[in-house]
Amino acid sequence: MAKPWILGLTGGIGSGKSAVAQCFVDRGVHLVDADHAARWVVEPGKPALAKIVEHFGPQVLQADGHLDRTVLRTLIFDNPEQRRWLETLLHPLIGQEITNYLAQAQSPYAILVSPLLIESGQYKLTQRVLVVDAPEALQLQRTMQRDNSSAEQVQAIFQAQASREERLRHADDVLLNDSDLSHIAAEVERLHTFYLTLRGGQP
Repeated sequence: MAKPWILGLTGGIGSGKSAVAQCFVDRGVHLVDADHAARWVVEPGKPALAKIVEHFGPQVLQADGHLDRTVLRTLIFDNPEQRRWLETLLHPLIGQEITNYLAQAQSPYAILVSPLLIESGQYKLTQRVLVVDAPEALQLQRTMQRDNSSAEQVQAIFQAQASREERLRHADDVLLNDSDLSHIAAEVERLHTFYLTLRGGQP
């Protein structure tokens, strides 16, 4: 069997990445979520967590020994130097974790879902990029409803992510998600059928 090629799946916050990803999983496609990999590498007992505690102090730990992400976020939010230190530690480990999981794929192609696929350079692990796109007003509305957050909070996340134009520039395929779930399912079915005809992600 040919080695599966890798599809990168990304989109801005509230674009509907998770719904699209689930549709691919329902069709038997092996999927790795970069957010999950980012959590695995800092589980209790993992070397990365020990290094983070050594660097930032025990305040970054919850009582049960897990990483307190809220505290860590506060410590690096306004401190580019500390953020870079953390990224230098974690990005290679996350990349390794992702590669290990993708290597287990049994489907003709596998998917790497990452909100920061472009920004983190993870798109270099993929042969093709699918961007889930949605009008910004709709992204804003969905995220506010889902996370119970204010427009200002969502706008701040928009600022931290790659711009819509930047993402679309990297896209081989775009799925416009401005309708309902049946529309997503039909689009995924169309793309999936097309992807099964590809070798190495290219026609």
